[in-house]
Amino acid sequence: MKTFLLRTLCALALLTSLCAAQQVIPLYPGAGLPPGSTPQDYPEQQYYSALWKTQVVANVTRPSLTEFKPSPELKNGTAIIVCPGGGMMALSIESEGYDVAQYFAARGVTAFVLKYRLAHTVSDAPQEFVNLLKDPSAFQQMWSTVAPEAVADGLAAVAYVRQHAAELGVNPDRVGIVGFSAGGTVTAGVAYEYKPESRPAFVAPIYAAASMFNNDPVPADAPPMFITVATDDTFHLVPDSIALYQKWTAAHKSAELHIYAKGGHGFGARPHGIPTDHWIDRFAEWLDLEGFMTK
Repeated sequence: MKTFLLRTLCALALLTSLCAAQQVIPLYPGAGLPPGSTPQDYPEQQYYSALWKTQVVANVTRPSLTEFKPSPELKNGTAIIVCPGGGMMALSIESEGYDVAQYFAARGVTAFVLKYRLAHTVSDAPQEFVNLLKDPSAFQQMWSTVAPEAVADGLAAVAYVRQHAAELGVNPDRVGIVGFSAGGTVTAGVAYEYKPESRPAFVAPIYAAASMFNNDPVPADAPPMFITVATDDTFHLVPDSIALYQKWTAAHKSAELHIYAKGGHGFGARPHGIPTDHWIDRFAEWLDLEGFMTK
């Protein structure tokens, strides 16, 4: 018990120190509330999840971007918005957020971890997510309510970085988005629903739950797409990834799909000693191929 508590406190201290060194940008002006929303009486939380074995963020009502800046000598003008997953009830903020942002900042890309709106949870968000999955009707009701709000935050994030590109030191035409699981839903939603001011330069839905967009047409000026998933995904999301790839290529848009034999769900940037450890390198190579990793 003491070892577990010490590990939790050390991890929290590290994340607190890390975030303190970064600029946290409210996504919406004023009180930070999205348009049309009302103030909530519960605060945003961050804590260690024993179930997911990682730090999570819960109860986001005021979306924000945490900026990770590359060194001036490496900075290449590209920006990437990172959307952690967590079933619309939490954010797996380390391996699907901060770790990904640090990886790209070390390679010259300005990264922004997006905290998008989530369903309200009471105590242990990951456990509440597992419990809600046992009631498909209730889970679908939650998802249908929260997912559109999360996608709206993803669109607002792309628009914000593009609009403030000069002060952020990035090229407004080189702002892309990557997301994992529910964050992949946000990313896929951005890929389909953007306006001119929120068009991403590239999109990367990683083991994304994207079936809600199956009937949506591919935009005429759709951005290039990079997709990754594992065959043994716990939530059986391979068909979602294949559907995205087939729709993009059928519309004659650039797309790249990686399906790993093993990796399960939620591998993120966390090392597991299997080939999925290197998906992020393949993603960086693809970005380089598309012209986003050079100055």
